[in-house]
Amino acid sequence: MPQLVDGKWETGDVAASEMKNGAFHREPTSFRSWITADGSPGPEGQAAFPAEAGRYQLFVAFICPWASRTLMMRALKGLQDIVAVSISEPELGENGWTYQEPQDAGPRAGKIRYQHELYTASDPHYTGKVSVPVLWDRKQGRIVNNESADIIRILNTAFNHLTGDSQDFYPQSLRPVIDRWNAPIYDRVNNGVYRAGFARTQGAYEEAVTSLFGMLDTLEEHLSSNRYIAGTHFTEADIRLFVTLIRFDAAYHGAFKCNLRRLEDYPSLSNYLREIYQWPGIRETARIDHIKRGYYSIAHINPTLIVPLGPELDLDRPHDRERLAGEGVMAV
Repeated sequence: MPQLVDGKWETGDVAASEMKNGAFHREPTSFRSWITADGSPGPEGQAAFPAEAGRYQLFVAFICPWASRTLMMRALKGLQDIVAVSISEPELGENGWTYQEPQDAGPRAGKIRYQHELYTASDPHYTGKVSVPVLWDRKQGRIVNNESADIIRILNTAFNHLTGDSQDFYPQSLRPVIDRWNAPIYDRVNNGVYRAGFARTQGAYEEAVTSLFGMLDTLEEHLSSNRYIAGTHFTEADIRLFVTLIRFDAAYHGAFKCNLRRLEDYPSLSNYLREIYQWPGIRETARIDHIKRGYYSIAHINPTLIVPLGPELDLDRPHDRERLAGEGVMAV
């Protein structure tokens, strides 16, 4: 993968640095500070910064499901006027994530065009992959956090006193069930599609695809009688699942060879997907055109770089989720 080595940019194939014996192993994230209402330490004692309107900025790509998590939480929590956002081009090229126009990253960092500039501004000797999303501190000119699982929890609570929005998508009472589902959803679905798509051996590919569709079968059964992952309440577990489902038929089925079945072949999962997609503010976080362009621009899995015209997706047709008891979210 294109990456930084001691602060210097090096080109390479997407995910090449994360391959071991023909199988894909995701590199862990490096920046794990927090934001809290008053700057007190994070939930595991992490260094934290105070929540302030206009101080923080998300740098994301519509193609990326991890970035899409943060865009969804930003929309659901009504943070559009509190946390700024910059959207990269969908293709991951030789210079990594690239912004069509220079992005203002605040007075200390100035304007940037490449995501890796944020990393070297934070650590001039940084070595590792350069990913999205990044939660950026415009005041200090540094990365606060580049782990999407952390960022959605930061956005879930840190700015409540500024917005008056008290919705909690990781409530204390539901954390055991959310955590219990998050683990296999991440391993077998969110990361499972990547393990399939980037596999370099038949065995690694088949293991990933078999595990992926086994988990989709489990989720289909669960959602046939539960409106959301944790039951009647929409939680972060649904955000984490949605971002993969919305990309499935458009990209993973074809580009990543996750083609045992389409998502459309799962009645409960496809209806669940459409319900969430149709909520105000959510479709804007899931640009299908960017998703297709981005995944089909990865040369080693699609050498011709031709972006398919299909599939035709009707995400606005009615869903049947009202038959199940459940609480959605407030208007966003």
